[in-house]
Amino acid sequence: MDGLVRVIAVVAGVLIVASTALSAVKTVVLPRAAVTRISRTVFLTLRRVIDLVSRPSRDVADRDPVLALYAPLGLVMLPAVWVTLVTFGYSLVFWGLGVHPYSEAFTTSGSSLLTLGFVRAQGSGLVVIEFTAALIGLGLVSLLISYLPSIYSSFAKRETLVGKLEVRAGPSPSPMEMLIRYHRIGRMTTLAEELFPEWETWFAEIEESHTSQASLVFFRSPQPGRSWITAAGCVLDTASLYSSTIDVPPGPSAPLMLRTGFMSLRRIADYFGIDYPADPRPGDPISVTRAEFDTACDELAAAGVALRADRDQCWRDFAGWRVNYDAVLLALCSLVVAPPALWSSDRSPRTTPTVRLRGLRRR
Repeated sequence: MDGLVRVIAVVAGVLIVASTALSAVKTVVLPRAAVTRISRTVFLTLRRVIDLVSRPSRDVADRDPVLALYAPLGLVMLPAVWVTLVTFGYSLVFWGLGVHPYSEAFTTSGSSLLTLGFVRAQGSGLVVIEFTAALIGLGLVSLLISYLPSIYSSFAKRETLVGKLEVRAGPSPSPMEMLIRYHRIGRMTTLAEELFPEWETWFAEIEESHTSQASLVFFRSPQPGRSWITAAGCVLDTASLYSSTIDVPPGPSAPLMLRTGFMSLRRIADYFGIDYPADPRPGDPISVTRAEFDTACDELAAAGVALRADRDQCWRDFAGWRVNYDAVLLALCSLVVAPPALWSSDRSPRTTPTVRLRGLRRR
């Protein structure tokens, strides 16, 4: 019976070590969206704690200092959980192979994994296991060294355009403010070629970075009033208004950026298992009302922006673009608890959408 228990301990330890190492590789090295049970448990558990501490009934501005800690804390906790699990797994292996008592097996595991070397197991077989533990320990340290800099590099790249948007669209980004400012400096006819290609690239980059390193979704901007998702919504609405309502010659830049944008947001929503209409129809309802659209048009016209004559057709065209990203935009605003912004977080549900992490169910 004692021998069976030892065998079970060794098998369980090997499985724990292997699954943890695989989780680390999928999280850090694999260049695609991959969800593991360890990372899912760490981040969802921490999110519950953050929501409890920040009290969802409070304003976003009051919650922001606590919410800003969520992603950084998760990134620090995840490697610590990896090391803890691997240490525990190897302690079971050493105990099952004859290192007694368990406290000695645990000490041997920690000494080997952290390459401290103050404890050495007896026997060539155990020495080989110590070498594998040291190798995995060095591997986890190497992953950690590359893990944080790569994430912060992607974060800095993302925030460059988000910060520049404040100059063009105001501190609480508004598509009308953006269009009016371009009109005032006489650049309305060139707005599409100056602005939209840059944001098309930005959307393609965040699709890759925010699914392969999903913690980036929750990293909040350095300024409390900024958010990557409200910036995305502002630019998409600007392109929708530009394509549907502004009296300028048609071109490919705005439609291409719009398609890249809503596809990018959908990929990110797919990672978190957020539901949205996969194939919305042009006539489907959107969260922006006709009255709000008319108010926006009146604001643009009062500033001297040339609009197309048929207001009804403009509304149909605008709604036809907006329907492609309306639901997913609002869901992501709720997910990250974005600060207030026109036509996005100002109408998103106050409750966090259900996160199912579809990628986990495929594995």
